[in-house]
Amino acid sequence: MTSSGNEDFEARMRASFARQRVMQTLGAAIVRVVPGEVELLMPFAPEFTQQHGFLHAGTLASVLDSACGYAAFTLMPPEAAVLTIEFKANFLAPARGESFLFLGKALKPGRTITFCEAQAFASEGSSKKLISTMTATVMTVTGRAGIEQ
Repeated sequence: MTSSGNEDFEARMRASFARQRVMQTLGAAIVRVVPGEVELLMPFAPEFTQQHGFLHAGTLASVLDSACGYAAFTLMPPEAAVLTIEFKANFLAPARGESFLFLGKALKPGRTITFCEAQAFASEGSSKKLISTMTATVMTVTGRAGIEQ
């Protein structure tokens, strides 16, 4: 995929991600960025678990949502911002691991609406297990007061 004439897509994406306080709080970091795809990594932290010690579904959904949104954002024009319209998450296995890798892809980019998917993997040592998936629809936003890239 190409980045819609936006040659500086990675710098824009990294700058936007750096302003996401929730990703900072969760300790999520960017691992890889290419047009239409991003990888985020988050270490395990007990502060984000549910009552059984697994990473909370809401925590997983937050990072999966960012992976989808930023995958789409890499393809948007330089003046655009991104907002999620909807998402659906599936939790396939307990979120237990030393760290969590989130892969986001823009499957069907459009001028205004982009359909994305993301996967979350739990890593323990050299083992990696698929624990969650998400599909999301995100919107390209331009010219709206209060919503900037």
